[in-house]
Amino acid sequence: MKVLIIKTSSMGDVLHTLPALTDAMRAIEDIRFDWVVEENFAQIPGWHPAVDRVIPVAIRRWRKHWFGSQQREERVAFKRELQSCTYDVVIDAQGLIKSAALVTRLAKGVKHGQDSRSAREPFASWWYDKRHEIDKRQHAVERTRELFAKSLGYELPAQKGDYAIAAHFLTNAAQQATPYLVFLHATTRDNKHWPEAHWRELIGLLADSGLQIKLPWGAEHEHQRAQRLAEGFDHVDVLPKLTLEQVARTLASAQAVVSVDTGLSHLAAALDRPNITLYGPTDPGLIGGYGENQIALRPPQGNSMADITPEQVYKQLDTEQLTREIII
Repeated sequence: MKVLIIKTSSMGDVLHTLPALTDAMRAIEDIRFDWVVEENFAQIPGWHPAVDRVIPVAIRRWRKHWFGSQQREERVAFKRELQSCTYDVVIDAQGLIKSAALVTRLAKGVKHGQDSRSAREPFASWWYDKRHEIDKRQHAVERTRELFAKSLGYELPAQKGDYAIAAHFLTNAAQQATPYLVFLHATTRDNKHWPEAHWRELIGLLADSGLQIKLPWGAEHEHQRAQRLAEGFDHVDVLPKLTLEQVARTLASAQAVVSVDTGLSHLAAALDRPNITLYGPTDPGLIGGYGENQIALRPPQGNSMADITPEQVYKQLDTEQLTREIII
């Protein structure tokens, strides 16, 4: 069976789709997937063993200059590649009008998606041949697992979902001389940042733990923040700019992760790493970290990130256990 997935963005949403592929792979012996995804996240689907072809799309970039000649040529090439195969099933896991109209509508195959009561944008369901009611009162991972089970005709497994990508990174993972933590300090919204003074206090608390701390970054302002956080601490490394694949490899070998609410936090969860995620204005209930050893920390009251103390985070990090594991 050949299936096309439309799940274009964001990073967390793309990662949350992976356990549904694992369910389907275990339920249907010969199933294989192609996947349409935004170009910035095109590395992710290929990490899953059931994915054959990744088809990048650039809706975000095209929208800035929709009628430009280069954009028109890219859209024609995308349509040609998308329609080069007729699929047994097309699953739109995005539930948005733009992806349904610009991608799902063009695909060849029976189109499945959420019905108008379940989709994030109800009118997206107009482009589906088969519409499924999906319970909104569950985590995003479970909603997608339910959609795949109903679209492909198998019973939804009772056990927790499996991303099935950790082995991709651990197969050739280098042995680390010093155990380390990764601090994911960067996010897109100002009110989701943890104060720099809090990060530095936590770093100070870990000075005698025997654990190194690695600070990845993407944009230059994040690089500057990482340098400020590391200043004066010998046990902190500001990493060079990394690709998403390199970030994943770094996370895969970490003893644990401390993060704000960001796409890379979901990547840590997908890689089965112990992860403490700090939440302020966002509710982790339906879109938080999904997996084993995922801890959500919130302020005791209100939504201010500053009210989460470094001591609270430090207490969640069992440093003796983390260093003992690397020795064993």
